[in-house]
Amino acid sequence: MESKATVALDRSVQLKAFDETKTGVKGLVEAGISEIPAIFRAPPATIKTPTPPSSSQFTIPTIDLQGGSTDSTSRRSLVEKIGDAAERWGFFQVINHGIPLDVLERMKEGVREFHELDPEVRKGFYSRDPSNKLVYSSNFDLYSSPAANWRDTLGCYTAPDPPRPEDLPAACGEVMIEYSKEVMKVGKMLFELLSEALGLNTNHLKDMDCTNSLLLLGHYYPPCPQPDLTLGLTKHSDNSFLTVLLQDNVGGLQVLHDQYWVDVPPVPGALVINVGDLLQLITNGKFISVEHRVLANGAGPRISVACFFSSYLMANPRVYGPIKELLSEENPPIYRDTTITEYSKFYRSKGFDGTSGLLYLKI
Repeated sequence: MESKATVALDRSVQLKAFDETKTGVKGLVEAGISEIPAIFRAPPATIKTPTPPSSSQFTIPTIDLQGGSTDSTSRRSLVEKIGDAAERWGFFQVINHGIPLDVLERMKEGVREFHELDPEVRKGFYSRDPSNKLVYSSNFDLYSSPAANWRDTLGCYTAPDPPRPEDLPAACGEVMIEYSKEVMKVGKMLFELLSEALGLNTNHLKDMDCTNSLLLLGHYYPPCPQPDLTLGLTKHSDNSFLTVLLQDNVGGLQVLHDQYWVDVPPVPGALVINVGDLLQLITNGKFISVEHRVLANGAGPRISVACFFSSYLMANPRVYGPIKELLSEENPPIYRDTTITEYSKFYRSKGFDGTSGLLYLKI
């Protein structure tokens, strides 16, 4: 029987070999594999899917944003719905958000086109250096997570300093910049509504710099020959204030709600919004950053574009803690203060290990 040290060494050799191909999971599929490598095999317990009872209690809220900025009655109703979704689910979908359908379609198509470029072309973009303007890689936590995920990612910061179009891949660079400008508008509107839902001034969250930074990640989940043995994305919560996700029609995204994995079904033209750890931190646990995952699938590829409102990979000395106006004797702070830089360093070092990073900040 192999010793633990031998198994660990063997795994590290396999991880390095996979990383050095610089073509990601898509490269494995292109090579025609019929079995997934051992480094992708997830512990069976993490793949289990207890199906929730079918009832409206287990349906992700869908919120119509139309009319929320003009009519005060509609605005109040909208604030209430968004506050309720952020408190009870931490996840909701929005429709009539203002981003043109053709921009959504071109964004998804651009991500697909990049990940389906010739392997030799993709290799030129591959990097594990988070300080690069643009990063194409597979699994940011490849060397620290218990099992690798079946997906590849292309990403860059589009705010506060958008990259130059010539620094981005021709396949999707132009639309990445166009789409992120649209997401910034939606994000600002959502932060206003969330501020009001907390009983604060409309601009409170924006004034805390929640909308200053935007990280765009274009994910590609190739078809998997053994989808029941791995995950597209392991259970985790997001290191952001808010995440705006555009997903295609393949499905597979699930949210942990009342101990059940609940599907987040693709809704044509909708965006999926979820509360991140930093928003849970500053609202002192009122809005919840919930765990979610993506199942691997045999049909694929699944395309999604996640935009994170967070200065996750950039130096940021600003200190964040529970908002003072929300605290009282009955509601004392439950988290200690931190900087995004400190929290991000911890988050990246632990990887997607199935635990919430906020436990690290609990008082």
